[in-house]
Amino acid sequence: MPIPPIPTLPPHRKVKALPTDPVTKLNKRIGFIGLGIMGEGMACRLVTEQIAGRDAENPLVVWNRTVQKCYDMRDKYPSTNIVVKDTAREVVESCDIVFSMLSTPEAARAVFEGEDGVLAGVSEGKSIVDCATLAESDMKRMNEAVLSKGGQFLEAPVSGSKVPAATGTLIFLCAGPSDLFYGILDNALRVMGKASHYFGTEVGQGTRAKLVVNSLMGTMMAAYSEGLALAQSVDLDVSKIVEVIGQGAIQSPMYALKGPKMLKHDHKPNFPLKHAHKDMALACEMAKNAKVEYSVMEQAELLFRQAREDEELSVADSDFSAVYEKIRKESDGDFTKGKN
Repeated sequence: MPIPPIPTLPPHRKVKALPTDPVTKLNKRIGFIGLGIMGEGMACRLVTEQIAGRDAENPLVVWNRTVQKCYDMRDKYPSTNIVVKDTAREVVESCDIVFSMLSTPEAARAVFEGEDGVLAGVSEGKSIVDCATLAESDMKRMNEAVLSKGGQFLEAPVSGSKVPAATGTLIFLCAGPSDLFYGILDNALRVMGKASHYFGTEVGQGTRAKLVVNSLMGTMMAAYSEGLALAQSVDLDVSKIVEVIGQGAIQSPMYALKGPKMLKHDHKPNFPLKHAHKDMALACEMAKNAKVEYSVMEQAELLFRQAREDEELSVADSDFSAVYEKIRKESDGDFTKGKN
């Protein structure tokens, strides 16, 4: 009687190798489009870990809407081979694999579909890895467009913000061709992230996962902000409350990082509030289409939207922790009480 084959894990269970495993070389020409809050750190990791930019045959080819950021990065690493292109199209034309990290759906669409955009440079054998958080429909549209020109498309939105991008501790949530995913798993993804999850070949699954994660994160921040505001208004030592929260079952790295800064009204952006709101709005739309009860997160989305649109408060470009300031503004509690 033949021995049945050992079942494999479903695609969404497969994650990257352990950080102690050796990084493999990637003998492909690598490009990077978008050197903003996230993209700059990610691209720098590719250079410092010698995945790209190590010599003339393995450059890192870059483009950014504000071109000075490209030159600043090249100047930062003078001993490496960073090539600056005039257009996104030229980056794709000159590379085998191109990573893209743009801040908004509007920016992503303009750069992807423009006359000198990403799609204009795609031809047989080109691979595009998009790391932005977009609507599922955006990812599917881009995938179909790239496939129609003979290329490959991997969606790879990331969980993490500015510091994880700079330190290579992002979490990648991927869907698309398995050969492309596994081809960059132990090199490019490895040096930019601490984990990479593969959700299968259907583009859109990675975005769904990212929206679930970010909508939960935003809701956690809204609840935390309300808790701190309440603590101060009832004359509690809010620093002590931050400490208590960090010692119990609801402790969170996000709370530990953001809490002390929030009490000082320090909202220097690692993850801008306007981007957090964008993700929460997309998640609410996804929940509506899936016919899932989502009222708690819908209220959190509303709070973030109101904070984003508050011109007097002007926190859209601040860190998403600045939702705390909106809660304080809309409250009639006495915030002169308690200790900050």
